[in-house]
Amino acid sequence: MTQLNIPAEWAPHKAIWTCWPSAADLWQEDLVPARAEVAAMIRALAASTPSGNPGDVVHVLAHGDEAIASARASLPSPVHIHACGFGDIWLRDTGPIFAKRDGKAVALRFAFNGWGGKYDLPFDDSVGDRVAEAAATTIERADFILEGGAVDHDGEGTILTTRQCLLNPNRNAGWTEAVAEAHLRAALGAKKVLWLGDGLANDHTDGHVDNIARFVGPGRVMCMSPFGDDDPNREVLNQIAADLRSMKDAAGRSLEVIQIPSPGLVTDDEREAIPASHMNFIIGNASVVMPHYGTPSADAALRGLAAAFPHHRVVGIQSTAILTGGGSFHCITQQEPV
Repeated sequence: MTQLNIPAEWAPHKAIWTCWPSAADLWQEDLVPARAEVAAMIRALAASTPSGNPGDVVHVLAHGDEAIASARASLPSPVHIHACGFGDIWLRDTGPIFAKRDGKAVALRFAFNGWGGKYDLPFDDSVGDRVAEAAATTIERADFILEGGAVDHDGEGTILTTRQCLLNPNRNAGWTEAVAEAHLRAALGAKKVLWLGDGLANDHTDGHVDNIARFVGPGRVMCMSPFGDDDPNREVLNQIAADLRSMKDAAGRSLEVIQIPSPGLVTDDEREAIPASHMNFIIGNASVVMPHYGTPSADAALRGLAAAFPHHRVVGIQSTAILTGGGSFHCITQQEPV
């Protein structure tokens, strides 16, 4: 019987894949600042540490002549730029999940329906195949809907997810926890699934777990504590921490729960709360890149991440413009393990 494993994000990478903001009609006045934020993330991921630990090989998809020229002018020369169609930059959800089957690389592909039918953009159903082809990786297909940001992995068969997303009838109608777990075992090699409830307020992904809780080591998980009296996610964040403390992973370990502060209340132009999260960091070979939004919580969140990743350079980068599209650095990246 073959064995499928999804390495943890902190395992060594062959590459990180991401997208360059390309659609002016989607980004409008945020296009230029979003590109600056993505460029800063890419430079941080590609850089080596002062001690000489090499950074990541970064592959960037750009759509259209103007976007390709902009990417070439904005990014350092070691970065690989690919002309490729995509709906928008959320490659964590539209791209493949890279895994190992019996030690050989595979690209897991799932059906995609625009986060429950909210956004129907051209190429979002095919960009995952293009990435797998560019990576020269065999594609394995599953016949259910799944976005990569909806699941987090510890590299040992434990998967963390939310009921709000995976059991939402706008994805796979009729799914129960038992049905979902059977699919995750078959398609992702899950040995144990840990279920959280709801995600952040006004998150159009319906509660993606990469905005609320992340594995940061074997038996170790990070989540957020409320920040400020007006934190719109106070009850949800407290419940997440309490639930995690009651859980054990696939190896039978009780989870060590590490909390960093949330950004607190971050609003859009209409003063509505938006799903800003310090949890949407990407773990590179040499750097951990954490989004911040100009809130006072950022310094403490960076210190918490630095303690969790003592052998990485931990970098905070503004992600306010990217957040206008609904996500941040983890949402726009996908790691390819060695």
